[in-house]
Amino acid sequence: MTQVVNGYLGWNFETFDTRVISSRDGSSGVAALRVALAAAGAVLRLRGTHNTVVVVHLSQGGSFVREGLLLLLARARGFATVAQLHGSAFAAFADRRPRLVARVLRAAHLVLTLSAETRAVAGRFVGSGAVVLLPNAVGSGAPAPAERLVVFGGAVTARKGVDVLVEAWRQLQAESPAAGWRLIVAGPLLEPGIVPVALSNAEFVGAVPHSHLMTLLDRSSVAVLPSRDEAMPMFVLEAMARHNCVISTTVGGLPAVLGGAVGVLVPPGDVAALRAALQTAMADDAAREAYAVRARTVYDTTYSAAAVYPQVEGAWRTALQRRTRR
Repeated sequence: MTQVVNGYLGWNFETFDTRVISSRDGSSGVAALRVALAAAGAVLRLRGTHNTVVVVHLSQGGSFVREGLLLLLARARGFATVAQLHGSAFAAFADRRPRLVARVLRAAHLVLTLSAETRAVAGRFVGSGAVVLLPNAVGSGAPAPAERLVVFGGAVTARKGVDVLVEAWRQLQAESPAAGWRLIVAGPLLEPGIVPVALSNAEFVGAVPHSHLMTLLDRSSVAVLPSRDEAMPMFVLEAMARHNCVISTTVGGLPAVLGGAVGVLVPPGDVAALRAALQTAMADDAAREAYAVRARTVYDTTYSAAAVYPQVEGAWRTALQRRTRR
Protein backbone atom coordinates (compact mmCIF):
# COMPACT_ATOMS: atom_id res chain seq x y z
CA MET A 1 0.00 0.00 0.00
CA THR A 2 2.80 2.40 0.89
CA GLN A 3 4.34 2.10 -2.56
CA VAL A 4 0.97 2.76 -4.21
CA VAL A 5 0.33 5.86 -2.11
CA ASN A 6 3.87 7.17 -2.67
CA GLY A 7 3.32 6.72 -6.39
CA TYR A 8 0.20 8.89 -6.23
CA LEU A 9 2.07 11.58 -4.34
CA GLY A 10 4.84 11.62 -6.93
CA TRP A 11 2.55 11.93 -9.97
CA ASN A 12 1.29 15.21 -11.39
CA PHE A 13 -2.43 14.48 -11.79
CA GLU A 14 -4.27 16.73 -14.19
CA THR A 15 -7.28 17.67 -12.03
CA PHE A 16 -6.46 16.49 -8.49
CA ASP A 17 -4.01 17.51 -5.80
CA THR A 18 -3.15 14.64 -3.44
CA ARG A 19 -2.42 14.49 0.26
CA VAL A 20 -2.11 11.61 2.72
CA ILE A 21 -3.84 10.88 5.99
CA SER A 22 -1.83 8.16 7.75
CA SER A 23 -3.90 5.69 9.76
CA ARG A 24 -1.03 3.40 10.76
CA ASP A 25 2.72 3.67 11.26
CA GLY A 26 3.78 0.16 12.23
CA SER A 27 3.18 0.72 15.93
CA SER A 28 0.86 -1.36 18.10
CA GLY A 29 -1.30 -1.01 21.18
CA VAL A 30 -1.97 2.48 22.50
CA ALA A 31 0.41 4.11 20.01
CA ALA A 32 -1.43 2.54 17.07
CA LEU A 33 -4.77 3.66 18.50
CA ARG A 34 -3.49 7.24 18.71
CA VAL A 35 -2.50 7.17 15.02
CA ALA A 36 -5.92 5.81 14.02
CA LEU A 37 -7.75 8.43 16.11
CA ALA A 38 -5.60 11.18 14.58
CA ALA A 39 -6.61 9.92 11.13
CA ALA A 40 -10.28 10.07 12.10
CA GLY A 41 -9.77 13.61 13.36
CA ALA A 42 -8.16 14.57 10.04
CA VAL A 43 -11.18 13.22 8.14
CA LEU A 44 -13.49 15.22 10.40
CA ARG A 45 -11.54 18.40 9.64
CA LEU A 46 -11.66 17.95 5.86
CA ARG A 47 -13.50 20.59 3.85
CA GLY A 48 -14.77 20.83 0.29
CA THR A 49 -17.21 17.94 -0.02
CA HIS A 50 -18.15 19.04 -3.56
CA ASN A 51 -14.66 18.49 -5.02
CA THR A 52 -12.84 16.12 -2.65
CA VAL A 53 -12.47 12.36 -3.03
CA VAL A 54 -11.44 10.31 -0.02
CA VAL A 55 -9.59 7.19 -1.18
CA VAL A 56 -9.25 4.56 1.54
CA HIS A 57 -6.77 1.70 1.09
CA LEU A 58 -8.05 -1.52 2.65
CA SER A 59 -6.62 -4.96 3.18
CA GLN A 60 -8.16 -7.74 5.24
CA GLY A 61 -8.39 -8.36 8.99
CA GLY A 62 -7.60 -5.45 11.28
CA SER A 63 -6.77 -3.17 8.38
CA PHE A 64 -10.25 -3.61 6.97
CA VAL A 65 -11.83 -2.66 10.28
CA ARG A 66 -9.53 0.31 10.96
CA GLU A 67 -9.59 1.85 7.50
CA GLY A 68 -13.19 0.76 6.98
CA LEU A 69 -14.24 3.04 9.83
CA LEU A 70 -12.51 5.94 8.08
CA LEU A 71 -14.38 5.13 4.88
CA LEU A 72 -17.69 5.11 6.75
CA LEU A 73 -16.80 8.41 8.39
CA ALA A 74 -15.89 10.05 5.07
CA ARG A 75 -19.12 8.88 3.47
CA ALA A 76 -21.17 10.11 6.45
CA ARG A 77 -19.58 13.53 6.03
CA GLY A 78 -20.73 13.66 2.40
CA PHE A 79 -17.44 13.12 0.55
CA ALA A 80 -17.03 11.10 -2.61
CA THR A 81 -15.42 7.86 -1.47
CA VAL A 82 -13.27 5.19 -3.09
CA ALA A 83 -12.33 1.86 -1.49
CA GLN A 84 -9.08 0.53 -2.94
CA LEU A 85 -8.64 -3.13 -2.04
CA HIS A 86 -5.26 -4.76 -1.46
CA GLY A 87 -4.20 -8.05 0.10
CA SER A 88 -4.17 -11.61 -1.16
CA ALA A 89 -6.73 -13.08 1.24
CA PHE A 90 -9.65 -10.72 0.74
CA ALA A 91 -11.93 -13.39 -0.75
CA ALA A 92 -11.53 -15.65 2.28
CA PHE A 93 -11.97 -12.68 4.63
CA ALA A 94 -15.19 -11.69 2.85
CA ASP A 95 -16.52 -15.22 3.26
CA ARG A 96 -15.81 -15.10 6.99
CA ARG A 97 -17.10 -11.55 7.60
CA PRO A 98 -19.75 -10.84 4.93
CA ARG A 99 -21.78 -8.38 7.01
CA LEU A 100 -18.71 -6.29 7.85
CA VAL A 101 -17.50 -6.31 4.24
CA ALA A 102 -20.94 -5.35 2.95
CA ARG A 103 -21.26 -2.48 5.43
CA VAL A 104 -17.87 -1.02 4.59
CA LEU A 105 -17.89 -1.45 0.80
CA ARG A 106 -21.37 0.01 0.48
CA ALA A 107 -19.97 3.22 1.92
CA ALA A 108 -17.83 3.58 -1.23
CA HIS A 109 -19.05 5.24 -4.41
CA LEU A 110 -16.47 3.13 -6.27
CA VAL A 111 -14.37 0.09 -5.39
CA LEU A 112 -10.97 -0.50 -7.03
CA THR A 113 -9.48 -4.01 -7.11
CA LEU A 114 -6.23 -5.57 -8.30
CA SER A 115 -7.49 -8.97 -9.49
CA ALA A 116 -10.50 -10.46 -11.23
CA GLU A 117 -11.13 -12.66 -8.18
CA THR A 118 -11.36 -9.68 -5.84
CA ARG A 119 -13.50 -7.79 -8.36
CA ALA A 120 -15.98 -10.68 -8.42
CA VAL A 121 -16.09 -10.86 -4.62
CA ALA A 122 -16.60 -7.10 -4.22
CA GLY A 123 -19.27 -7.18 -6.90
CA ARG A 124 -21.36 -9.50 -4.74
CA PHE A 125 -21.70 -6.72 -2.16
CA VAL A 126 -21.97 -3.54 -4.24
CA GLY A 127 -22.84 -4.69 -7.76
CA SER A 128 -20.40 -5.14 -10.61
CA GLY A 129 -21.04 -1.63 -11.93
CA ALA A 130 -19.45 -0.11 -8.83
CA VAL A 131 -16.23 -2.15 -9.08
CA VAL A 132 -13.25 -1.36 -11.33
CA LEU A 133 -10.26 -3.63 -11.95
CA LEU A 134 -7.26 -1.34 -11.96
CA PRO A 135 -3.60 -2.44 -11.73
CA ASN A 136 -0.94 -0.83 -9.63
CA ALA A 137 1.60 1.32 -11.42
CA VAL A 138 5.35 1.09 -10.90
CA GLY A 139 8.32 3.16 -11.90
CA SER A 140 10.53 2.03 -14.77
CA GLY A 141 13.90 2.07 -13.03
CA ALA A 142 17.27 2.15 -14.80
CA PRO A 143 18.23 -1.38 -15.88
CA ALA A 144 21.95 -2.13 -15.89
CA PRO A 145 23.72 -4.79 -17.97
CA ALA A 146 22.08 -8.09 -17.03
CA GLU A 147 24.02 -10.37 -14.74
CA ARG A 148 23.57 -14.10 -14.18
CA LEU A 149 21.43 -13.34 -11.20
CA VAL A 150 18.07 -14.71 -9.99
CA VAL A 151 16.28 -12.47 -7.47
CA PHE A 152 13.42 -13.17 -5.09
CA GLY A 153 11.85 -10.22 -3.28
CA GLY A 154 9.27 -10.54 -0.53
CA ALA A 155 8.65 -11.88 2.94
CA VAL A 156 10.60 -15.08 3.56
CA THR A 157 7.60 -17.30 4.25
CA ALA A 158 5.89 -20.42 2.99
CA ARG A 159 3.07 -18.25 1.61
CA LYS A 160 5.61 -16.64 -0.69
CA GLY A 161 6.90 -20.11 -1.63
CA VAL A 162 10.43 -19.64 -0.31
CA ASP A 163 10.52 -23.26 0.84
CA VAL A 164 9.69 -24.38 -2.71
CA LEU A 165 12.35 -22.06 -4.14
CA VAL A 166 14.99 -23.35 -1.72
CA GLU A 167 14.30 -26.98 -2.62
CA ALA A 168 14.18 -26.28 -6.37
CA TRP A 169 17.49 -24.40 -6.18
CA ARG A 170 19.07 -27.11 -4.04
CA GLN A 171 18.13 -29.75 -6.63
CA LEU A 172 19.46 -27.61 -9.46
CA GLN A 173 22.78 -27.15 -7.74
CA ALA A 174 23.03 -30.88 -6.99
CA GLU A 175 22.08 -32.05 -10.49
CA SER A 176 23.32 -29.50 -13.01
CA PRO A 177 24.40 -26.14 -11.63
CA ALA A 178 24.33 -23.39 -14.25
CA ALA A 179 27.74 -21.77 -14.55
CA GLY A 180 27.99 -18.38 -12.92
CA TRP A 181 24.37 -18.11 -11.78
CA ARG A 182 23.52 -16.93 -8.26
CA LEU A 183 20.29 -16.67 -6.29
CA ILE A 184 19.60 -13.72 -3.98
CA VAL A 185 16.64 -13.89 -1.59
CA ALA A 186 15.73 -10.44 -0.23
CA GLY A 187 13.05 -9.84 2.37
CA PRO A 188 12.22 -9.95 6.07
CA LEU A 189 12.81 -13.34 7.65
CA LEU A 190 9.36 -14.07 9.13
CA GLU A 191 9.73 -17.87 9.21
CA PRO A 192 13.36 -18.64 10.14
CA GLY A 193 13.02 -22.40 9.60
CA ILE A 194 12.66 -21.86 5.86
CA VAL A 195 16.22 -20.57 5.48
CA PRO A 196 18.74 -23.44 5.20
CA VAL A 197 22.09 -23.46 6.97
CA ALA A 198 23.83 -23.52 3.59
CA LEU A 199 22.70 -23.34 -0.03
CA SER A 200 25.20 -23.33 -2.88
CA ASN A 201 25.44 -20.16 -4.97
CA ALA A 202 22.69 -18.50 -2.94
CA GLU A 203 22.55 -15.59 -0.53
CA PHE A 204 19.83 -14.58 1.94
CA VAL A 205 20.26 -10.85 2.49
CA GLY A 206 17.27 -10.27 4.78
CA ALA A 207 15.14 -7.15 4.74
CA VAL A 208 16.59 -4.45 2.51
CA PRO A 209 15.41 -0.94 1.57
CA HIS A 210 13.10 -0.86 -1.43
CA SER A 211 15.72 1.06 -3.41
CA HIS A 212 18.22 -1.77 -2.80
CA LEU A 213 15.77 -4.37 -4.08
CA MET A 214 15.17 -2.27 -7.20
CA THR A 215 18.93 -2.08 -7.75
CA LEU A 216 19.06 -5.88 -7.60
CA LEU A 217 16.28 -6.12 -10.18
CA ASP A 218 18.08 -3.60 -12.38
CA ARG A 219 21.04 -6.01 -12.46
CA SER A 220 19.24 -9.36 -12.54
CA SER A 221 18.14 -11.47 -15.50
CA VAL A 222 15.49 -13.58 -13.74
CA ALA A 223 12.99 -12.64 -11.04
CA VAL A 224 11.18 -15.41 -9.18
CA LEU A 225 8.13 -15.33 -6.90
CA PRO A 226 6.72 -18.85 -6.32
CA SER A 227 3.88 -17.73 -4.06
CA ARG A 228 1.05 -19.94 -2.85
CA ASP A 229 -1.23 -16.93 -2.40
CA GLU A 230 -1.15 -13.44 -3.94
CA ALA A 231 -3.35 -10.60 -5.15
CA MET A 232 -1.13 -8.63 -7.53
CA PRO A 233 2.41 -8.34 -6.13
CA MET A 234 4.32 -5.17 -6.97
CA PHE A 235 7.54 -7.19 -7.13
CA VAL A 236 6.41 -8.87 -10.35
CA LEU A 237 5.51 -5.57 -12.03
CA GLU A 238 8.79 -4.02 -10.87
CA ALA A 239 10.71 -6.96 -12.34
CA MET A 240 8.84 -6.61 -15.66
CA ALA A 241 9.73 -2.92 -15.74
CA ARG A 242 13.40 -3.83 -15.30
CA HIS A 243 13.68 -6.26 -18.19
CA ASN A 244 13.60 -9.50 -16.19
CA CYS A 245 12.35 -12.89 -17.23
CA VAL A 246 9.69 -13.42 -14.52
CA ILE A 247 8.85 -16.82 -13.06
CA SER A 248 5.83 -17.03 -10.77
CA THR A 249 2.74 -19.10 -10.00
CA THR A 250 -0.85 -19.46 -11.15
CA VAL A 251 -2.44 -17.66 -8.18
CA GLY A 252 -4.39 -14.41 -7.75
CA GLY A 253 -3.94 -11.89 -10.52
CA LEU A 254 -0.64 -13.34 -11.76
CA PRO A 255 -2.04 -15.37 -14.69
CA ALA A 256 -3.74 -12.23 -16.03
CA VAL A 257 -0.41 -10.40 -15.96
CA LEU A 258 2.05 -13.11 -17.01
CA GLY A 259 -0.17 -15.23 -19.25
CA GLY A 260 0.37 -15.37 -23.00
CA ALA A 261 4.11 -15.99 -22.58
CA VAL A 262 4.71 -12.68 -20.85
CA GLY A 263 6.24 -14.67 -18.01
CA VAL A 264 6.67 -18.27 -16.90
CA LEU A 265 3.85 -19.64 -14.73
CA VAL A 266 4.08 -22.83 -12.66
CA PRO A 267 1.64 -24.41 -10.18
CA PRO A 268 2.09 -23.24 -6.57
CA GLY A 269 4.01 -25.65 -4.38
CA ASP A 270 5.39 -27.62 -7.36
CA VAL A 271 9.14 -28.01 -6.82
CA ALA A 272 9.73 -29.95 -10.04
CA ALA A 273 7.94 -27.38 -12.19
CA LEU A 274 9.80 -24.48 -10.58
CA ARG A 275 13.14 -26.28 -10.96
CA ALA A 276 12.45 -26.89 -14.67
CA ALA A 277 11.42 -23.26 -15.22
CA LEU A 278 14.55 -21.95 -13.53
CA GLN A 279 16.75 -24.37 -15.43
CA THR A 280 15.30 -23.31 -18.80
CA ALA A 281 15.51 -19.61 -17.99
CA MET A 282 19.15 -19.87 -16.98
CA ALA A 283 20.24 -22.16 -19.82
CA ASP A 284 18.37 -20.69 -22.81
CA ASP A 285 19.58 -17.13 -23.42
CA ALA A 286 17.23 -16.51 -26.35
CA ALA A 287 14.13 -17.71 -24.51
CA ARG A 288 15.03 -15.71 -21.42
CA GLU A 289 15.52 -12.54 -23.45
CA ALA A 290 12.24 -13.07 -25.32
CA TYR A 291 10.34 -13.27 -22.04
CA ALA A 292 12.07 -10.15 -20.75
CA VAL A 293 11.22 -8.18 -23.91
CA ARG A 294 7.55 -9.21 -23.81
CA ALA A 295 7.35 -8.37 -20.11
CA ARG A 296 8.79 -4.90 -20.65
CA THR A 297 6.39 -4.25 -23.55
CA VAL A 298 3.37 -5.20 -21.44
CA TYR A 299 4.67 -3.06 -18.61
CA ASP A 300 4.96 -0.02 -20.90
CA THR A 301 1.43 -0.36 -22.27
CA THR A 302 -0.42 -1.52 -19.15
CA TYR A 303 1.45 -1.04 -15.86
CA SER A 304 3.60 2.06 -16.28
CA ALA A 305 2.63 5.26 -14.49
CA ALA A 306 1.73 6.87 -17.80
CA ALA A 307 -0.68 4.03 -18.54
CA VAL A 308 -2.26 3.59 -15.09
CA TYR A 309 -2.52 7.01 -13.45
CA PRO A 310 -4.91 8.53 -16.02
CA GLN A 311 -7.21 5.58 -15.26
CA VAL A 312 -6.85 6.25 -11.54
CA GLU A 313 -7.78 9.88 -12.06
CA GLY A 314 -10.74 8.80 -14.17
CA ALA A 315 -11.92 6.56 -11.33
CA TRP A 316 -11.72 9.45 -8.87
CA ARG A 317 -13.79 11.63 -11.23
CA THR A 318 -16.34 8.82 -11.51
CA ALA A 319 -16.65 8.72 -7.73
CA LEU A 320 -17.32 12.48 -7.69
CA GLN A 321 -19.98 12.09 -10.36
CA ARG A 322 -21.65 9.27 -8.45
CA ARG A 323 -21.70 11.35 -5.28
CA THR A 324 -23.26 14.27 -7.16
CA ARG A 325 -25.99 12.11 -8.69
CA ARG A 326 -26.89 10.64 -5.32
